[in-house]
Amino acid sequence: MQPSGREDTGRGGSRTAPTSWVRVFLFIATAAGCARAAPQADLHPIPLQNILLVTIDTLRADALGCYGGPAATPALDRLAREGVRFDFAHAHAVVTLPSHASILTGRYPFEHGLRDNSGYRLPAGFRTAATVLKQGGYATAAFVAGFPLHSRFGLNQGFDVYDDRFGDTRAPADFDMPERPATAVVPLARAWIAEQSGGMAGMGGMGRTGGTVEHPAPSTRDTAPSTQHAAPSTRSPWFVWLHLFDPHTPYRPPPPFDATYASRPYYGEVAAVDAALAPLLDDLRASTRPTLVIVTADHGEALGDHGEQSHGLFAYESTLRVPLIVAQVAPSRLQGEVSNVSARHVDILPTILDAVGQPSLSELPGRSLLPAAERAARTPRPSYFEAMSGMLNRGWAPLSGIVLDREKFIDLPIPERYDLATDPAEATNLAGRTPAQDRTLAASLGAFKAPVPGQRTAESPDAAARLRSLGYLSGSTPAKARYTAEDDPKRLVELDRTIHDAVVAFGAGRPADAVRLYRGVIERRPDMAIAYRHLAFVEARRGNVAAAIDVLQQAIAKGITDVRLIAQLGETLVDAGRLEQGIQLLEPLVRQPNVDLEALNALGIAYASARRHDDARRVFERVLTVDPGSPVPLENLGMLALERGDLATARTRFEEAIAVDPRSSRAYAGVGLVALRQGSRAAAIEAWTRAGQLEPRNFDALYNLAVTLARDDRAAARPYLEQFLKSAPPAHYAKAREEVARLLNR
Repeated sequence: MQPSGREDTGRGGSRTAPTSWVRVFLFIATAAGCARAAPQADLHPIPLQNILLVTIDTLRADALGCYGGPAATPALDRLAREGVRFDFAHAHAVVTLPSHASILTGRYPFEHGLRDNSGYRLPAGFRTAATVLKQGGYATAAFVAGFPLHSRFGLNQGFDVYDDRFGDTRAPADFDMPERPATAVVPLARAWIAEQSGGMAGMGGMGRTGGTVEHPAPSTRDTAPSTQHAAPSTRSPWFVWLHLFDPHTPYRPPPPFDATYASRPYYGEVAAVDAALAPLLDDLRASTRPTLVIVTADHGEALGDHGEQSHGLFAYESTLRVPLIVAQVAPSRLQGEVSNVSARHVDILPTILDAVGQPSLSELPGRSLLPAAERAARTPRPSYFEAMSGMLNRGWAPLSGIVLDREKFIDLPIPERYDLATDPAEATNLAGRTPAQDRTLAASLGAFKAPVPGQRTAESPDAAARLRSLGYLSGSTPAKARYTAEDDPKRLVELDRTIHDAVVAFGAGRPADAVRLYRGVIERRPDMAIAYRHLAFVEARRGNVAAAIDVLQQAIAKGITDVRLIAQLGETLVDAGRLEQGIQLLEPLVRQPNVDLEALNALGIAYASARRHDDARRVFERVLTVDPGSPVPLENLGMLALERGDLATARTRFEEAIAVDPRSSRAYAGVGLVALRQGSRAAAIEAWTRAGQLEPRNFDALYNLAVTLARDDRAAARPYLEQFLKSAPPAHYAKAREEVARLLNR
């Protein structure tokens, strides 16, 4: 769409652009290394001891040095020497949100109800580690590093502080997911813990993105911590959940790990996380109050095993088996027990409760790992697991299974059974060789009575954009009455690799290659909505809006009824100037009881583009009611007020957006426009400078800053003019680029 209301800077026709509408689219390891075998570690209940739960996202067990892995992890190796390293621990899901829900609730995914990274919320009132410990007098805090654990998904229940500020992402350009490194998150936890101890530790436009003059690119945003209260009494014991996201794709280890692990960047990320954790663990060793430390991962990373690039599709040991270290720290005691018991994520909450002297919850399926007898037990502990993203997002067969002792059964149209004791790499599928054993394991799996996932709820526009990283979200695909071998992920994993390659190609500036790859996926599997959505996004980004419309219309003609795909078509029609067609397509979507917020936000933008401002305001207020934790509707309401000349309301709305999200680049860009219209050029420059610092790809703010500076100070403006001309996408900023080139050539 063509935004209106650009501001005259007062010289030579140079104009500023308003902020734009915020748019969205789309092993068994050896005992080598740290943990020496010892008779038994001394783990025992200590009432009111502190609890630190560390979850390292996407961490393979066999990556750590103490598990015989290639990453240098001296901090975690030492921790394992101080406690127990569990050599055979498993997750119950292979994506972030469901797995963490199991860790915190002690329940299986089909019990707590979170089956994927999108479309699910932990029900209010669900008992978690935080809610139970808070009732027991604990101060509670969580510091999370990746968007799948945003407070909107419900895991913040029971936390006094839930810090989920991730910072802006460059997601529309490279499909990255919002995250912050361990070096940013660990100091937050250290500072909060030090405060509890009474001392210091040693240490652009309406809501789609920030397009400027023509068709803005979609983008995402982050929000402020959802819950911040005054610090509890310094005498209270504390429970801290620290989540670190670094090993997740893309693998970009910081110096010096980037050089040390140049050929294996994933392991460089693991080593970097370990280094970041070390000061926190040292703080705990110096504390006068003991701390139970539990370190695990939500899941692993395939790294090409069985043809999978990352995680989420399969549940082989590379993604299902996780590290698990439990130690009581301060004073440090070298123990180094290695337990071969079948440990599970559902055992973590019972272990925490046992450690502080509280009885376990009767509904929990897990058992405490604190007693030495439990760590040496030979009684099999069945462990249910699932991988439902392929079903929910791609229409493939649902995957569930069971680990029983050292045998593993995977229920798929082409079933799989492995003897993990002799075949830890799962190279030989034993299914069908001894049918009686197959039936026994299948019956054990059936005893869980786990249903397939039900209907998902709609995500807000900014959440949907953030979760689109590497195909995490593509909309709901209805379950089939029957799945065949053609739906088995093993036969379709090549398509997932192709999608991954297409994302990489687009991020590397090769959109034509991305288009070719996505078209190949569609030809092979015409029912995969994600391929159509990504393809349309790429076409629109490179200026082929007509081609994007055609792709989405083809998907609908082939029977794909994904609401988000239809909403994307309506939005793209609006961008093409076909406002009435877009509105007619979007209006029926928002009448549904379980309204899709992407569609609702897109309709508000369509109304605004058609100058139906009252209708747009009502829609954005409805978005705000449904999702009050998002800055997007506030930014859009601010933009509406700006367009009708109500500067006081516009400033209020933009400032409200900043209060919700202190890193909202678009809100700061809006504040700059208000300031300029109120005659405060210096304040406008300050706001646009801040917007650019928060998001270098906010080309609205960059353009406005450059042309406003050029009015009186050409030398100061030149770096910004040159940066805009160098980085602003020509397909979306053609007119602005012409103006900037003219200013540079004066």
